[in-house]
Amino acid sequence: MGAAVTRRTSLVLPPGFSLAEWKRVGKHLFLIADSSCWWHGDWLVYGQERYPGKYRQAMEETGLDYKTLRNYAWIARRFPASERHPRLSFQHHAEVASLAPEERRSWLNRAAREGWSRNRLRHELRKELADPSDVREPRHVRLQLRTTAEQETAWTRAAERDGLELAEWITASLDRAAGLDDGAEP
Repeated sequence: MGAAVTRRTSLVLPPGFSLAEWKRVGKHLFLIADSSCWWHGDWLVYGQERYPGKYRQAMEETGLDYKTLRNYAWIARRFPASERHPRLSFQHHAEVASLAPEERRSWLNRAAREGWSRNRLRHELRKELADPSDVREPRHVRLQLRTTAEQETAWTRAAERDGLELAEWITASLDRAAGLDDGAEP
């Protein structure tokens, strides 16, 4: 009986693969895919800190979606390696990333203890954190700013360092200045 063979564009499984072997390979593939989310996030955070003017270009060269990579970096930044729960997926962490550190830890520990899927964690979070009186809808406001080229360049660089689009960075900066920053996702 042969082993599974991986190629860049395929996975070849031998005809006599047992169910147990097939499951083992599937679990291994999931772990690689899940780990790669963390690896991409850590790679981007490193690039943002070490090569602020170059990381965006390197990001584009990966061929991965900018917004996806930005989210990976945001989640990696929210969870230092020592706070990542080894029994839970990257997506579990994404579900609680906008919470305060203690809450994140508590929810992740509960999800691991209860054996919750990512979807179950999401459901429990929504149930627990739902506020029936909170019916705020985001508003779209169009603003015009008079800026110098120097300001725009500096703001754009700062936004890129944070892995945000300029408008998102400006909104986050205004929220911080107004005391509205609750640590939520950009």
